[in-house]
Amino acid sequence: MGRPRSRRCRAAEGAAAALLLVLGTACGSRLPESDFEHRDHPGATARAPLRVGILTSATSPVGGNAFTGPGEGARAFFDRLNARGGIDGRRVEVRTCDDGGSGVGNNACVHRLIDEDKVVALVATTVLDYAGASRVSHARVPDIGGQPIGAAYDTWPHLYGIYGSLAPRDGTPGWHGTLYGGTEVYRYFKREHGASTAAVVSYNQAASAAYARLVERGLKAEGYRVVAEQVDFALPNFRAVAADLKQQGADLVLDALDTHGNALLCKAMDEVGARVTAKVTNVQNWTSTVRDDYRDAPHCRNALWATGSSRNLDDTGDPAVQEFRTATRGLPTHSQWQLEGWAAAMWFTDAARSCERQGITRACVDAWMNRSEGFTAGGLLLPVVFERLPEPPESRRTCLSVARWRDGRGWVSQGDMNRTCFDVPQLPYTP
Repeated sequence: MGRPRSRRCRAAEGAAAALLLVLGTACGSRLPESDFEHRDHPGATARAPLRVGILTSATSPVGGNAFTGPGEGARAFFDRLNARGGIDGRRVEVRTCDDGGSGVGNNACVHRLIDEDKVVALVATTVLDYAGASRVSHARVPDIGGQPIGAAYDTWPHLYGIYGSLAPRDGTPGWHGTLYGGTEVYRYFKREHGASTAAVVSYNQAASAAYARLVERGLKAEGYRVVAEQVDFALPNFRAVAADLKQQGADLVLDALDTHGNALLCKAMDEVGARVTAKVTNVQNWTSTVRDDYRDAPHCRNALWATGSSRNLDDTGDPAVQEFRTATRGLPTHSQWQLEGWAAAMWFTDAARSCERQGITRACVDAWMNRSEGFTAGGLLLPVVFERLPEPPESRRTCLSVARWRDGRGWVSQGDMNRTCFDVPQLPYTP
């Protein structure tokens, strides 16, 4: 089996389907590395804590709690780590900043965490508009395990997205402004479940429609008959869409909608009797709240499938998942994004521990991250790769994690994510 590619397509799926946004980056100035080193030589300030930053859009136009999962998971990991003595006897001190979901707020948070709090690294970044990404990169602050909602993690060095990257990361998104994603999700449902007619539902909103076109192109590349459905963003008529899905005989439904839109679509599908093999959602909606979110759609709810690049949060027979669930049992809900935030904190911890002898600095942590190859967070992630390929790959062997919702059982894993792999084409798209 070859090494898996960066899962940019599924990362884009989570962002576009749930958030419907167009992101950008802003220029920043290079700051002296000496301002941030803070070497911790033996005999230095007695066991000074290690500061890390968690940057989130905890409040944003998208709505409360949309971006908080990775940070919750990371903080849970650090709490457990501190209870066990921290890193080299030093506790990890988490500094958080809510950017409010705006570019201005993001730049302000980046300035505060880097220049004022002087964090050694950012961990589990999850933001609506990563406008400060270039500033983070120019300051050479490692950003570890962030959620690639926009193109920043395929653009800038020193930024290490949770799914890895194959792009040069030389200041331009992807390869000369073009990103690439695979068709493994569509291949899976075609080969494993015989799906042949796929519906793609989007809003009449630019980012939603653009993402839907990307999905449609991937489905057609895999030989599907594609039914495109679009609803008005302000006054969506999901019942009409559901009726057409039934008439068209769709056996697979994908979307570029937010969680509320998905719930309304599912309700409409139940009302008109539209039964499908799979209603496919993304990692951001891979949560324990499905029964409540889709309470009015029992048939559609039990046809929900999620795909991603991390081990199912309900796979408690796995020791690494069980450790995560035990440490987060006090949280009211659980999500796949929390698990990935936990993995991001583990990633930083491994990097920091590698630097104990020479001093835990931004430069040392970043150097370790730059060399990291095949990181799995103890089996929670598919092996993460950073390759900086000069040219985009035409095809790639890619693995994926798949789970299906079942009332009374939660998310049920569908096979081993390290063996559910396909050789698929890489299709271009513009962020």
